[in-house]
Amino acid sequence: MKRVFKRKIYDEMLEWKENLSDKYALLIKGARRIGKSTIAEEFAKKEFKSYVLIDFAHTNRDIIDLFDDMYDLDFFFLRLQQFTGVRLYDKESVIIFDEVQLLPKARQAIKYLVADGRYKYIETGSLLSIKKNTKEILIPSEEHKIAMYPMDFEEFLWAIGDNLTADTIRHLMKERKPAGNSLHRNLMRIFRLYMLIGGMPQAIESYIESNNLQIVDKAKREIIDLYEEDFVKIDGTGLASDIYDSIPASLSKNTARYVLATARDGLRSSRVCKLIPDMLSSYTVCIAYHANNPNVGMALEKDIDRYKLFLSDVGLFITLAFKDKKFTDNVIYNKLLSNKLDANLGYIYENAVAQMLLAKGYNLFYYTMKVEKSNHLHEIDFLITIGNKICPIEVKSGNYQSHKSLDLFCDKFSKRIQEKYVIHTKDYKSENGIRYLPIYMVPFL
Repeated sequence: MKRVFKRKIYDEMLEWKENLSDKYALLIKGARRIGKSTIAEEFAKKEFKSYVLIDFAHTNRDIIDLFDDMYDLDFFFLRLQQFTGVRLYDKESVIIFDEVQLLPKARQAIKYLVADGRYKYIETGSLLSIKKNTKEILIPSEEHKIAMYPMDFEEFLWAIGDNLTADTIRHLMKERKPAGNSLHRNLMRIFRLYMLIGGMPQAIESYIESNNLQIVDKAKREIIDLYEEDFVKIDGTGLASDIYDSIPASLSKNTARYVLATARDGLRSSRVCKLIPDMLSSYTVCIAYHANNPNVGMALEKDIDRYKLFLSDVGLFITLAFKDKKFTDNVIYNKLLSNKLDANLGYIYENAVAQMLLAKGYNLFYYTMKVEKSNHLHEIDFLITIGNKICPIEVKSGNYQSHKSLDLFCDKFSKRIQEKYVIHTKDYKSENGIRYLPIYMVPFL
């Protein structure tokens, strides 16, 4: 029996059903293998009297042909019930269009199906904005779109049967208290386990069933291979795959922007710029733009030519970063788990923070600056907004007491700042107006 994990997106789906489903279909966007189909079917089972699931990747020709003639909806629904063996009930049934991007005319039909009003509709899909999937159809405006991401840290804890850790961290966060040596070490070990496994349901299921990180690594490699096959559909030259593969190398160089040469020598930025929107639409990567004017409304003044790319899932990031073998050696996993790997792991923690901030609804921005009589480029890893103020974030895997970039930034923009954060691997403390957060607290900011 397929394992179904508890997901936070379920509450958003309930809100759609109660408040929006009369006028809009629900479109769940996200990368492949993050559980869109599973949560859609689980929702249909629990919240409706009956449901029809049409998986356009594996359905029969009779059902595909139904969408050639949508003029008589009475006849359409009669045949759909006949072919699927499912009875549909007025206002009490939902029809799921799974992998809807594979049949554009089915997505176009949503406009008329929603207007008809008999049933509710849920669509799931990946790579939805690729032009070849939409150029010949009228995109329906009757869609309520929500994004689905890999399982966050709290969802991971639920999956492994841990219902205490999240509440513990929330309490520490609310009271602004350190955990103490023993509890902190335990919380960091749990969080590093999440980093190693990541938030892909297939990887988490492999861990629960096997308790073997090498088997987990194999599951993650299968997902990476699947993504790279998808990238060929975006760009037949293989450049999109090269860009994806090079993200860990680019971040490890600690440069102030994505380095084209890490993907392919002699690469022109214009070629990459054409691919980035489609790669982002696949939800396999996320992007942080340089904020030219760090203030509320950073999106209005972002520099679209200066950006950093991250992987959507830190577990996949670690597998990709150590992809020089057929499998990521268990020694690497064990050393990462115990925090003893001889490598600069700052870029791994940076990717984890990017993923967690995005899952909380923040757009990603960073900032760089130079000071007089110095060629050194000082960087703030992330900027988020709270109310009408900004909060600079520096991510540290090593020496957290040195944060000159943060100090310079706060001196320059002191009137705009609400909170200052250093994300690190040590216990919580607050000192000189800076909050030093252990990385496991980021999901609860």
